[in-house]
Amino acid sequence: MPRRPKKGKDLGKIRIIPLGGLGEIGKNMTVIEYENDMIVVDCGLGFPDEDMPGIDLVIPDFSYLESNLDKLRGVFLTHGHEDHIGAVPYLLRSLNTPIYGTPLTLGIIKNKLEEHILPHKPSLRPVNAGDRVKVGSIEVEFIHVNHSIADACALAIRTPLGTLVHTGDFKLDTSPIDGGMMDIVRLGQLGQEGVLMLMCESTNAERAGHTPSERKVGASLEYIFSTHPKKRIIIATFSSNVHRVQQIIDTSARHGRKVAITGRSMINIVSAATELGYMKVPAGVLIDLNEIKRYKPGEITLITTGSQGEPMSALYRMAFSDHSQVSLDANDLVVLSASAIPGNEKLVGRIINELSKNDVEVLHDAVVEVHVSGHACQEELKLMQALTKPKYFMPVHGEARHLMANRDLARYMGMDSKDIFLSEIGKVLEIDESGARFAGTVPAGKVLVDGYGVGDVGNIVLRDRRHLAQDGLIVVVATVDLDERMILSGPDIVSRGFVYVREAEELMEEARQVAYDALLDVLDYGDHADRMRLKKRVKEDLTQYLYSKTKRKPMILPVIMNV
Repeated sequence: MPRRPKKGKDLGKIRIIPLGGLGEIGKNMTVIEYENDMIVVDCGLGFPDEDMPGIDLVIPDFSYLESNLDKLRGVFLTHGHEDHIGAVPYLLRSLNTPIYGTPLTLGIIKNKLEEHILPHKPSLRPVNAGDRVKVGSIEVEFIHVNHSIADACALAIRTPLGTLVHTGDFKLDTSPIDGGMMDIVRLGQLGQEGVLMLMCESTNAERAGHTPSERKVGASLEYIFSTHPKKRIIIATFSSNVHRVQQIIDTSARHGRKVAITGRSMINIVSAATELGYMKVPAGVLIDLNEIKRYKPGEITLITTGSQGEPMSALYRMAFSDHSQVSLDANDLVVLSASAIPGNEKLVGRIINELSKNDVEVLHDAVVEVHVSGHACQEELKLMQALTKPKYFMPVHGEARHLMANRDLARYMGMDSKDIFLSEIGKVLEIDESGARFAGTVPAGKVLVDGYGVGDVGNIVLRDRRHLAQDGLIVVVATVDLDERMILSGPDIVSRGFVYVREAEELMEEARQVAYDALLDVLDYGDHADRMRLKKRVKEDLTQYLYSKTKRKPMILPVIMNV
């Protein structure tokens, strides 16, 4: 039975603080506080925008958690996709907190943690759908949902003030490959008991209708294998889509094909899923990539990473003839069994073009139904609201347009606008017995990961990288004697990424003269000459001259030595 508030008793306050996943795709992370207890839902990463040169990953800012470590009771994960678990290793570098998740989710994390050196042994605590975990005054129940990865769950978060439901990523699949249909019975029970707030994913909120079942892809795969019996089939998909990979393996086995797997994340996840029993591979079907040359093209299926056109992925290296074991030609068929994440369209298009140049046939979702989304469309989002009957509603997981579309669905379902909260990263929503309202902000934002560096690339470094990428670099080197007010050597000019010096000798000589005149002017100024003034004047005069000649503003780096 649900907790019924006792009259006259102060039931405290809930604070809901998104640290990622709002106004963006990925980096999902939400803090939920009740009095002196705090939990975190998901801890994902995002991928860099085009204006982040050299950046590998984007993770949430953990500073609010670090400053409230005494309250933190654990991180609760809804499922094993990178945008929900990818930042866990970076969180565990600075915080030692329990991580709760279903077995496949924790199996994927375990593999990821092997690549990181942590100051403590992580506390990974497996749970199953239906389990409840009590941490302080908060209780979290895991509820089975369908998604494009096994073991996905929504969360019912109980506090003395009321129950919050966080959907995670979900869809309603009435004929799933494995694991059964979403537990709509339990969600309906929660609605009957009373749901204080629903935090509902918004990724497909603009799409009408229902999301098709994963089995639809199985029918398309059967058609592809039947119509291309003599071609080697290479299928690129998300490594985490265990059910998709299972269908590819099963279809290959039915058609007498051997299956080889390539791509580090694909190998890791298939290994974890097989070990935990989420995938079943028929005996003798799986072979090592080194063995594929022993078979005819029509006897082989390759399952690979690279469906998003990632430059270092296995498919990318195959397409550009840079893979050590696989080269593609007219005997191959490439199937892109994924849709491009917003922003990756150009990368995917580049791979398709390169494959086409090499006479490799390519099938993708625009040609044949080889992908279905893992996210709820409008009818399923409406069903979630109808089942849970929330008092308050907060759209989560999506860009601004997705969040607003989900808000409009809630209005259509009859919710009052004042009970719907469109939040932002770092914005605090407070709920108590008197109602719900926004109440200030906490430190939040993006932390950039570049190689082994976490957070050491900030806005200033990014600005410099963009500047260098757009206009190049000019280095001015000179040696002066400030006491005698003389130029001893130089100035010499080195150009990188600005102009090809051999074809612009006149421009470079004139630029050298401008720098020389600038140095002389400052040195002749007497007691006011110092290295900072010399650098500033050289930079200003050269910037003005080069812009007048080229309409470009390269980064100018004066190096002035005093002897």
